[in-house]
Amino acid sequence: MKYLNLNWLLLFIIYTIPASSKNSYQIDHLEPPFWWTGMQDNTLQLMVHGKNIADLEPELSYPGVEINQVHRVDNSNYLFIDILLSETTMPGKFDIVFKQSGQRQVNYTYELLVRNPSSAERQGFTSTDVIYLITPDRYANGDTENDSAPSLKEKLNRRNKDGRHGGDIQGIINHLDYIAEMGFTQIWLNPVLENNQKKYSYHGYSTTDYYNIDARFGNNALYKKLSEQAERKGIGIIKDIILNHIGSEHWWMMDLPSSDWINNEGKFLQTSHNHLAVHDPHLVQSEKDAFTDGWFVQTMPDLNQTNPYLAMYLIQNSIWWIEYASLSGFRVDTYPYVDKIFLSDWSRRITEEYPNFSFVGEEWSSNQSMIAYWQKDSPRRDNYKSYTPNMMDFPLQEALVKGLLSKESWNSGIGDIYRVIANDYVYGNPYNLVVFAGNHDMTRIFSQLNEDMDLYKMAMTYILTTRGIPQVYYGTEILMTGPSDHGSLRADFPGGWSTDKVNAFDGQGLKHQQKSAQRFIKKLLNWRKESLPITKGEFIHFHPSDGIYVYFRKYEDELVMVLMNNNNKTKNISTDRFFELLADKNQGRSILGNKVYDLTTKINLPAKSALVLEIY
Repeated sequence: MKYLNLNWLLLFIIYTIPASSKNSYQIDHLEPPFWWTGMQDNTLQLMVHGKNIADLEPELSYPGVEINQVHRVDNSNYLFIDILLSETTMPGKFDIVFKQSGQRQVNYTYELLVRNPSSAERQGFTSTDVIYLITPDRYANGDTENDSAPSLKEKLNRRNKDGRHGGDIQGIINHLDYIAEMGFTQIWLNPVLENNQKKYSYHGYSTTDYYNIDARFGNNALYKKLSEQAERKGIGIIKDIILNHIGSEHWWMMDLPSSDWINNEGKFLQTSHNHLAVHDPHLVQSEKDAFTDGWFVQTMPDLNQTNPYLAMYLIQNSIWWIEYASLSGFRVDTYPYVDKIFLSDWSRRITEEYPNFSFVGEEWSSNQSMIAYWQKDSPRRDNYKSYTPNMMDFPLQEALVKGLLSKESWNSGIGDIYRVIANDYVYGNPYNLVVFAGNHDMTRIFSQLNEDMDLYKMAMTYILTTRGIPQVYYGTEILMTGPSDHGSLRADFPGGWSTDKVNAFDGQGLKHQQKSAQRFIKKLLNWRKESLPITKGEFIHFHPSDGIYVYFRKYEDELVMVLMNNNNKTKNISTDRFFELLADKNQGRSILGNKVYDLTTKINLPAKSALVLEIY
């Protein structure tokens, strides 16, 4: 009889369990994870992800905070909550309670943080800066404990040129003194967000979590520490962001918010890579779409920024990282592949929140008009509005290498550089272009120039004295070489690992030529910092003649003169032609050799060389 009673008791328990317990709700993701009071825009949209979370109604009670609207999409595992913040909202914590039929099912404690009062006025990178581009996995291993992570698929394999090598954020922190002493004032890191891909994840361009630093690089707190410690040394941090695509292992791909979250209905379709598609007035729409909506590779699903919830997610994520990590800039990957209307909205929102913030778009094209199209205030064929202040100057990089390597003639040689600069009228502000001799996607500049030291010095002198904001790829200062395959051109910086026999940070084991290049770059960079004509002055040049290119940088009464000789023999250069600028000034001091030149006589300029003179 007691067994019967026990059975009845079990049946009673089973059938009297509340219905809600059959659906034990939980929140797997809620993003942004926290926010700030005092933002310019008083709206906030939360993405909530959890099994059947759309069954529930969110509620909150906190002064100055209210739910404006709740959006449900075709996947019941997502909710999008529009929140309004008043001007008087105070920082603090509050519960967002998710209810069903008036009964609490789950809650999330949300926090509003105190915003730095000067945050909105933060200064981005300008022509006073020089940017140091670092591939974090290949720069320095500061913490061997995070070389592999249990939760992340790809493990350490330094023997594989395309594998994880162990470089991390701590390694960069450990060498901030080197970076500052060299004369760099900004650091652009290739992406450091989580890339939980099975292989080829070190480069960072396959994001699997927009709100977390990859554990093999460190964590969010360490990234913030990098920014804080860099700032103390006068260095800003530029975050490399990808608005165009994600990694195929992103948690979205396991449970897409909506059928249109990924372009081409979530199916792989190769992009055409036809950059002209955005601008071509004669092209059919399907071929325009083939460029912007196509995927790079199967492991990089292409995001549909026309989806309003995704668009807001990406905008808020950008703002969140600026605020959290006190960033000074963004570098925007694959810029023209992104929906252009979204780019206008995104750039506007960033600018409204941070009027002096800098962000540079990557449009890899030798066509200047295509690059100018995306820059703020450029003249355009249509009414498109862009707020993006900076673009990468790929045409100048191409012309620099081609011009230095070509035989001098009426239509080749150093005149190639002049012809690019002469077309600056297409830009809203050419002084805001980021200029560079090389980057993480191209053959090392020393290799491009056939490992010719004279040409290298000419190229780097030009990059560091022309108009615009210079960017230098790590290892350029020690003549690192490498072909076009990515694993090789992103080789480890010597000295970043305890087992390295060569240490570029202290010079141990470097060859004489490498040390010479390092001293050359250091001297040029630190002089540049103090030169008002270079950092703030007007750029004025003369048409090249007989393989000689001369240009000036002028700021008020201060003047710098740069002479470049691309010939295979010494040239004696008369200064008569430059009377408009030199006027009554008749002496110039070399910034590298400290030699004084008499400008009333001809200047003897050796073959394949550049001379930088402070005029007085």
